This record gives sequence, C-alpha cells and structure tokens, in this order.
Amino acid sequence: MKSKNLSEKILRSVKSRGFKYIELPSVIEANHIVQRSGENFRKFMFSFTDINGKELCLRPDLTIASCLRYLENNLKGKEKIFYNGQAYRKVQSKKDKIIRNQVGFEILGSKDEKKDDKEIINTSIKILQDLKFSSGTLTIGNIEIFNLLISKLDIPKRWKLRLSRHFWREEYFNDLLKRLETNADIDPTIVEIDKKRYLDLLNKNPETVIAGRSVGEILKRFDTKIKDPRQAKRGNKVSKIIKSFLKISCPINKAAMELNKFFKKNKINLVVDQRYFPISSNKLSKLNVEFSTSFGRHLEYYSGMVFKIDVKSKSASIKCAGGRYDRLISDLGSKKQVPAVGAAFNL
Repeated sequence: MKSKNLSEKILRSVKSRGFKYIELPSVIEANHIVQRSGENFRKFMFSFTDINGKELCLRPDLTIASCLRYLENNLKGKEKIFYNGQAYRKVQSKKDKIIRNQVGFEILGSKDEKKDDKEIINTSIKILQDLKFSSGTLTIGNIEIFNLLISKLDIPKRWKLRLSRHFWREEYFNDLLKRLETNADIDPTIVEIDKKRYLDLLNKNPETVIAGRSVGEILKRFDTKIKDPRQAKRGNKVSKIIKSFLKISCPINKAAMELNKFFKKNKINLVVDQRYFPISSNKLSKLNVEFSTSFGRHLEYYSGMVFKIDVKSKSASIKCAGGRYDRLISDLGSKKQVPAVGAAFNL
C-alpha cells in the first residue's frame, strides 16, 4: 500500500473516532527543542537564523509542535486532536530517513488518565483493524514505575536525579551504572582537595562570585555531597537491582505479579496493582500483549505509560508508538502541568 493511501485511511479512521483535525507549523523555535532534549539534540536539527536573529528549525517532532500550539494558543480543558505531516531530522546512518511521514493523535488536558491511556491504545488497534493486519505484538512499558523504583533506592539524591534524567540515553545510562557500581570516577586525591577548598570557602563572603556562581551556592553543593556520600558497596548493590529490574519481560497479565515479586525480593517498598495497566489481556485482536520494563527509552519526554504496536499486513509492515507525556507542556513554558497522551503512525 502506498504511503499516501495508507495515510488517508488512517486519517479517516481517526476522524471517525471523535478526534478533530489540526494543522501544525513546519517551522518552530529551536530553543524549544534544545531546552527539552539538550544541546546534544542540536546536531540532528535543520536550523537557521531569521532576520531578527532568532534561531528556527524544521520540526523534528510533531508531538512537540502540537504541544506548543496548545500552549501558545492558551488553550484550556480537554482536546482530542489529530494531524499529519513530515518531521525532519538529520541522520547518522544511510539506512535512516531524513524525512519521516507521520499521522499522530492526542488527548490533551483531560484528568481521567487511565481512561485516556486506554482510548489511545484502543484507537491505535482499531485503526490497524481497518487496515486488516494479520498478526502482531503490542508492547507496554511504564516510565513512572522506573522513576518510583529509583526514588526508593539507597543512593544519594543527586544520583537518583541523574539516573531518572538519563534513562532515555541508554549508552550513557549504562555508563552511569558502571560508575555507580565501581566508584571508578571518584579520585581520593580530588576528594581531599575538594574538602580543603570547602574549608577555605567557609571564610569567604557568601555573595562573592566565582566562575559564575556565588560562594554560597558552591558551599551548598559541597555540603550536600559531604552529607550524602556515595559508597562503592551500596552503589554496586543498587546497580544490580536496576539491571535486574530492566530485564523484567512477561505477558501483560503477569506484569503486576512479576513486579511485586521483584520488589519483595529486593526489599523495596512498592506494590503495583494489575488494574494500573491499561490492558490486562494477553491477546487483543490478533495482537500478543507483552510488558517490558526496559521499553520506552527512545524519547525523553515520556513520563508514564508507553507502548508500541508492530504488525504485518498483506501489503506493508506498520508501526505505531505512543505514550503519556504529562510534563512536556509545562517544560515548554506552561505554568500548570497539562496531562497529555498520544500516539503516532510512522509511514
């Protein structure tokens, strides 16, 4: 099936389920992307500077463009929207495509999160049913469970923040675990020098600025590190717990049982109810439904439930992916957190 025909079929199917079509701008401010994804993402952007000196870029992601629309138009309450278009991203491999055609649909501003999660997944499945697929797999994960686990672990607060922040950068995350379990990045000589600097700074004016930070700010950071030390034995244990957690994979109806067994074994004060997941059936419309703790690491802005559907039809291999991103609109500048969940078909 040609991409255009496939796109038109998906658009008709989404519209029939009560979603409203919107147009999205092709060009957005580059700082919105950099603030959200970091300077490392800049190398993937097609950017330029306008006559006023403002850096703009071709949209590398339709979800961010949609959330910016909601924010900049000062929209309130629930919206069920859908859109289609192209996302533009520089690639590092000849196999990857610079231009990606997408059809996306979202529910923004609703407070019934579990109901919305289920509706987005069910809408995705119904679209695929209209395309008459033969078989496939629905994989479900949840970033919130990972962050709850990290919050319960016996490591310094700064390490909890670091691991949660970089969960989506798999290679760097694995490097952090190595550092955590070995303390290889901590030089005893440097530690002693830092202690001496700390004592010297205690005698200085807290308002004095050194390398862009006040002495008071530097002392506060030193104080946190001294009171919250990192021990190699403890770090090694925590690293093993995290690695073990990320290996959990099972049919969705056993997700709560496997997680609770893991929490109990590692003496972690957490309990998950099976009703926490949007789906509890192992088979749904020719789809095998699986749960994976390591799934959901491909986009930084996901904050809760994540899913992907891989199916094969008679004419094409089709992929759909999505999830919950409740912090994205506030990260882009909203004073209030706006619940958001959505999915996209990459054609």
